[in-house]
Amino acid sequence: MNETKINKDLKFSIFPSENFVDLSLYQFGWEKTNPSHSYGPVARNHYLFHYILSGTGTLFANNSSGITETYHIKSGQGFMVFPGQINTYVSDQHLPWEYVWVEFDGLKVKESLSIAGLSLDMPVYHAKSKDLRECMMQEMLYLAEHGSEAPFHLIGHLYLFFDAMLRSITPEQAHQGKRLQDFYIREALAFIEQNFQNDISVEDLAKVCGLNRSYFGKIFKGITGKTPQQFLLAYRMIKATELLKLTKLSVGDVGNAVGYANQLHFSRAFKNVYGRSPREWRNENQV
Repeated sequence: MNETKINKDLKFSIFPSENFVDLSLYQFGWEKTNPSHSYGPVARNHYLFHYILSGTGTLFANNSSGITETYHIKSGQGFMVFPGQINTYVSDQHLPWEYVWVEFDGLKVKESLSIAGLSLDMPVYHAKSKDLRECMMQEMLYLAEHGSEAPFHLIGHLYLFFDAMLRSITPEQAHQGKRLQDFYIREALAFIEQNFQNDISVEDLAKVCGLNRSYFGKIFKGITGKTPQQFLLAYRMIKATELLKLTKLSVGDVGNAVGYANQLHFSRAFKNVYGRSPREWRNENQV
């Protein structure tokens, strides 16, 4: 864990590992802001959630049409910043914010937030359950206070935070309605993990789930944010980088190990993703 930076008004930590696919953690912390404290305009690469412990302030954020909206947010509420969304937030001059925040991402995030009703057009968090809101807040405070703990320990608390946040604002029936789709995607991801080195197709994935290709592709992209083809390519390339970095296999053997019988096709696909050939990437990254 990177060193937690602390003074009397600010604590934050940066998470060192990205080896968590469903839900990953990037940075988190707590801050007691100064009057009129401002941050932005800026766009994030991941999801960033702030929960307001005390005080008031204003969020200026682009909606789905690219128009800047203004939201006044007080203690007991929160706000979500979305990847690529241009935003600025400003503490009140007389009652400045004190807040905790978590920056995260993962395969489950987009669909889960959509179910909960948080979106570019509705970024403000309003809890329907006081108890679950309290639970969520405690998990965020725990993260802020324990930045030096082991990655698996922190990821566990990230899951507890995310669960409490979603349940505090989402009707239970909405979760139940998505459980079958989640099952299909888990089946597809397990099939990719076990067969990525083989010549598998979207039809194969849909067949494993017992769905037609069109419907499968729709729910897969809705949950993961990628088409099945994009996800399979990304998974194969990640596995290829592991082999290039950690083994002495030839480029052709690496390509074959991740599902490319033709070395030229593998090298071309790899360069399209990483901007350099497998051999060049290996020279830059080999242990």
